Amino acid sequence: MTLSLATPRATLPDLNRIASDAPAYTLLAILLALGLLPLYAAMWLDLRVFQDESPWMKPIKFHYALGVYSVSLAFFARYMPLQTRLGRPWRWFTAAVVVAILGEVVWLSSAAMLNTASHFNTTIPAFTAVYPLMGLFAVLLTSASLVMGISVLRNRASSLHPALHLAIAFGLILTFVLTIPVAGYLSNSGTHFVGTSTRTLWIMGWSRDAGDLRVAHFLATHALHFVPVAGLLAVWLAPARATRLVWLAAAAFAALVIFTFVQALQGQPFLPFLG
Repeated sequence: MTLSLATPRATLPDLNRIASDAPAYTLLAILLALGLLPLYAAMWLDLRVFQDESPWMKPIKFHYALGVYSVSLAFFARYMPLQTRLGRPWRWFTAAVVVAILGEVVWLSSAAMLNTASHFNTTIPAFTAVYPLMGLFAVLLTSASLVMGISVLRNRASSLHPALHLAIAFGLILTFVLTIPVAGYLSNSGTHFVGTSTRTLWIMGWSRDAGDLRVAHFLATHALHFVPVAGLLAVWLAPARATRLVWLAAAAFAALVIFTFVQALQGQPFLPFLG
């Protein structure tokens, strides 16, 4: 038995539709997941250290992040108009996004093989030259959430609760709107940190004693998860006020991203009590 999100009390969507609704993104997510196997093997065999950690850690993190992003797009594709999903422009656009994501992971793995920096690399001319292209790839792959979000917003045939429909569209659109300015500033700053960082937060690697621009970047890229979850909770808990709550949740999340960005610019850590 499968359940849909069409009713306020529904719980689980039909996951079998991911491959049929967005085959390119589904295949990409599988490839990124399989790509973790040689990356973990390389990290185990390669004992070199770059910036206090294995050079393979960064491509591993990006494989996870881009894999989650790809499977999320594959999932949300069902809420687009059928005609759009089956149209040639969408298929070509999806192919371009897939190429951009594959280009990003190849670039990151190449830097790991050379035990050098992928971002802000001014010592190897090839990496300096390709950095602007990777920036364009990043904008292209992030734009997938904007295009999909607008398409979902315009889908008048959706069977979803209106508030949940709005939350999904807002989450996708905000992913692009919030990520691009933060990522743009970060890519041109030459460093993740504002101030001198000597301690980092476990797993995330965020600075515990300086400003860290990656916090706002991380939150911005996950708007497509946080806002729809807020919408789902609103539909479950207060269906009569769900639409208003979705607007509030989207505004609050945008405010959180802006706050963490300004906080980092001031040289303050995201969680100062851990410092």
